[in-house]
Amino acid sequence: MHPLDGNPLESRTDLQEAVRSLLAPLERYASPGGARVRPGVSGAHFPAGEAELEGFARPLWGAAPLAAGGGAFDHWERYRSGLAAGTDPAHEEYWGEVTDHSQTAVEMAPIGVALALAGDELWEPLSVDTRAAIADWLRGINDVDVPDGNWRFFRVLANEGLRAVEADPDDEQVCRDLDRLESFALQDGWYRDGPEGACDYYTAWELHTDGLVYATLAGDRDPERADRLRERARAFAGEFDRWFAADGSALPFGRSLTYRFAQGAFWGALAFSGVEAFPWGELKARWLRHLRWWVERPIFTADGVLSLGYAYPTLKMTEPYNSPSSPYWAMKFFLPLALDADHPFWQAEERVPDRPNGVATQRPAGMVIQPDGDQVCALCAGTDGADPEKYNKFVYSTRFGTNVADGNDRFGGAPDSTFLLSDDGERFRRRRRIVENGVSDGVVHSRWEPWDDVAVDSWLAPALPWHVRLHRIETDRELISVEGGFPVPADGHTDAAGEGTAVAATGVGDSLLRALEGAREAAVELQSPNTNLLFPRTVVPTLSGEHPPGTTWLATAVLGGPAGTASGHSRADPIEDTGTDRCAPASDGTAALSHAWGYPPATVSGGGDVVPDPDVAGPVYDRSGTEHVLTWTDGETLLRIDANAPAGGIDSQ
Repeated sequence: MHPLDGNPLESRTDLQEAVRSLLAPLERYASPGGARVRPGVSGAHFPAGEAELEGFARPLWGAAPLAAGGGAFDHWERYRSGLAAGTDPAHEEYWGEVTDHSQTAVEMAPIGVALALAGDELWEPLSVDTRAAIADWLRGINDVDVPDGNWRFFRVLANEGLRAVEADPDDEQVCRDLDRLESFALQDGWYRDGPEGACDYYTAWELHTDGLVYATLAGDRDPERADRLRERARAFAGEFDRWFAADGSALPFGRSLTYRFAQGAFWGALAFSGVEAFPWGELKARWLRHLRWWVERPIFTADGVLSLGYAYPTLKMTEPYNSPSSPYWAMKFFLPLALDADHPFWQAEERVPDRPNGVATQRPAGMVIQPDGDQVCALCAGTDGADPEKYNKFVYSTRFGTNVADGNDRFGGAPDSTFLLSDDGERFRRRRRIVENGVSDGVVHSRWEPWDDVAVDSWLAPALPWHVRLHRIETDRELISVEGGFPVPADGHTDAAGEGTAVAATGVGDSLLRALEGAREAAVELQSPNTNLLFPRTVVPTLSGEHPPGTTWLATAVLGGPAGTASGHSRADPIEDTGTDRCAPASDGTAALSHAWGYPPATVSGGGDVVPDPDVAGPVYDRSGTEHVLTWTDGETLLRIDANAPAGGIDSQ
């Protein structure tokens, strides 16, 4: 069942109905007392009772603004009963006291926001004794430790709920948390998620979105801070806009991606807090087209519940803290429903905005953003200690997604858009233990140490619609490398691989990988199923090589574009080598591709109808002394690295 089937998602009424439709399937999974909701049987690293609290609390992110804006909702009685039962120590559905770093603290945030926005529905009908029990339970968050990052906002919002119902919030604790949260602010509106944290979607859907909720609820009481939070969000809007493609899809980067359309919560929070970072009609378009992109994907279970996964149900990309209820953090998307119908956000005609043009450097995020038609790619410097598949791939794409590892062997190692190394041919290591990274003038650099006696410098530079990579391997041991291009759907693809070039073509897009320096074997390899965020089955063009002890330089050109970028011939039209960079129909009916530069013919395989073209013109490589230079075919310099320069030849991040 698709709960949003037939909903055009255009008007305020449409969005109100969307909330009701998204939450209705959960009711059959509610406990008799209403305090616990368990829509699935998989587990998380926290107790099942806390997962069932998630199922109660997270839908309130949507139900509360729906009520605040006057929208009808049929299940408030169940939520009132559940809130009473969950905070009553004598009730069998009691949630328990909050403890240090417990998931309960997270779920107090939507309950606090619901008390602030929908107190008439959730609080006013309750008895005095029930109110006292709820307040006592919620105040427990002021007596425990929480992680030093976005979790501090959960305590702030819980206290805002207490304040809204006049139940003794801890003003001093709120001030301490807010001061600490603001200390994570960086340039251009960015936040880091904690003193050593990453810049990812938590910057948007937590640190900014929660900050804008606070600014709205507390603006009269704390006007200077509210102004700072709003202005910081305004500055961030242009930066964050570059993470979205023209179709509304967002970069599949970082953790907690099973929260899905929470990626667009920041756009709604801007409207909720009255921040016209873009003209209202353009802001509305950004908000709505993101949700429309999601509802075109098979993200629901058979009974209409949001599944664990990303663009389809899969557990392989989830985190240990993802329970079956976790995806409902996505309901933060619906904050604008709290606005009156006559608010300019709702009155404005939806207007498709112009997309940002040109390559952009985002130093706080360690990224170079490369827009290419209806695709956005992000070249990444990586983050030490983070999940290597979700943070440390060389590039992330809205068109192709990314694969997560399903083991350390070649089949499950997720080589797409990264560089794997092995000293035994069986177990591979990827980019982590990053000791130095930086972004400067459109060039990304990282130095990483997969073993104590191995160091790799990797440089990346955009070359629309390509990007180029340069690697220096310094090793005391023999190594085997596997480098990957963009993943593409396995079903219906065709591929070709010869010495030095591998290409796969699909209706979704074409992916090509070319060795410019360093002899390597090309292949197109099937990946472990259900590991890509967008497609259940994928193949990846790869280059594999063997490297002796010492210093080795490798240069690679990578192409990822729409269908036809690296293809164009129908399988019905056989092709032959013409001695040029193009192929013409063959007289003998063969279907082999030959490389114009003298490599052996590339074998065409796969079940698709389009024959890929390995000879498409692309970047070239040259070396002069200590300088390594990658240029475009017209001579434009893409990347120039002096091997003797400090910090990898560019400024450190």
